[in-house]
Amino acid sequence: MVRGLQGRLGSPTSVLATAKHWLGDGGTLHGVDQGETRTSEADLYRTHSAGYYGALAADVQTVMVSYSSFTDTASGQQWGKMHGNAHLVGDVLKQRLGFHGLVVSDWNGIEQVPGCTKWHCPQAINAGIDLIMVPDDWKQFIPATVEDVKAGRIPMSRIDDAVSRIIRVKLKSGLFDASPATGPHPDASVMSSPAARELAREAVRKSLVLLKNDGGVLPFKRSGKILVVGAGADSLPMQSGGWSLTWQGDNTKTSEYPNAETLLASMRKSLGADRVDYSADGTGVDVSKYSGVVMVAAEQPYAEMKGDITFPAPLRHSARYPQDLQALDRVSGKGVPVVTVLYSGRPVAANDLINRSDAFVAAWLPGTEGQGIVDLLFAGADDRPAYDFAGRLSFDWPAGDCLPQQGGYQFRRGYGLSLGGGSRLGRLPEAPVTMACPAESR
Repeated sequence: MVRGLQGRLGSPTSVLATAKHWLGDGGTLHGVDQGETRTSEADLYRTHSAGYYGALAADVQTVMVSYSSFTDTASGQQWGKMHGNAHLVGDVLKQRLGFHGLVVSDWNGIEQVPGCTKWHCPQAINAGIDLIMVPDDWKQFIPATVEDVKAGRIPMSRIDDAVSRIIRVKLKSGLFDASPATGPHPDASVMSSPAARELAREAVRKSLVLLKNDGGVLPFKRSGKILVVGAGADSLPMQSGGWSLTWQGDNTKTSEYPNAETLLASMRKSLGADRVDYSADGTGVDVSKYSGVVMVAAEQPYAEMKGDITFPAPLRHSARYPQDLQALDRVSGKGVPVVTVLYSGRPVAANDLINRSDAFVAAWLPGTEGQGIVDLLFAGADDRPAYDFAGRLSFDWPAGDCLPQQGGYQFRRGYGLSLGGGSRLGRLPEAPVTMACPAESR
């Protein structure tokens, strides 16, 4: 990813890459955004630093600091907010790992350091943050920081280090040779070109994970008529998730994605509109008229914070979106094969959905190219698979509403079926929805 973004630094097609969020952002207690990561420092390096080693080796030029806090469970030391952590930012990242680029704060991140505000935080600068993201109060930040230097609260050597890093990154990226405002600019139309969309379609095909395919129902043949169910099947906001047009990906509608196709639109384009019927909730539909059913269960779009599953809420998808389970109940068990496609930004407990489906696909957030899903759900013109499922789980998949007490993991990292494997998953355990998970399980 770093090599793809930065390319040949200084060329018109390169942009600076940022590795974020340093450090432990994905390991907070209960999964709470901007929360507290409780682990040993050794595990912090072994587990939570893993992605940074490759990024630094690929010469990533910027690293962003996390909103989260760190508590060392081995020593009992509470390091507090990462934005004020001189040990992990200054000593470990810059000195021990030899990072020579610039360290940037997150949006107003300095205000979370005790004693700081949005516009004043000598602790964060002394911790090793070189570039402070002060989106609104920068006119106050500048004189306050100058005064901190004059008063000795921030040593001049720290300013020299920060300025040197910023200038070095700007030199590498060619910002002193040409202004981004005046160009030269690459042709932005390439982003919606057929070649770019075909590459995105390939990425969708390779990312889908087949969790169940009892009876080898997939791929569906192209003959017959298909029923599509679920609001997500005709929603590009759900298909794309957060950071899509808007911050959280909400307050948008499908028509605002002109160079994209929903799964429903892609199926009608591929199979013919007269052979694909759609019902958002499956109400009043005679399922026996169809040769197969495609059900789309989907999370509402979210980015950071608003996507939290707040303790003690269960991890089960249908606890948050009961309408998906209700729609599936209306079309499953009717003697017609049902494949469920799940759009989600994470693994979620879904045994109830899986049990009501003959096949189940974790599609994550496929984005603009619904056709990539069609490529795998349906056979080619000769009724033979045109493509095979190649995706494998990059996370453990939960079995119950809580981890690990209630069932632990249903599928372990690395799991994923291919077509023609002859596997049979069978019925999975379903416990009543648990609304109070043990604290240590999240």
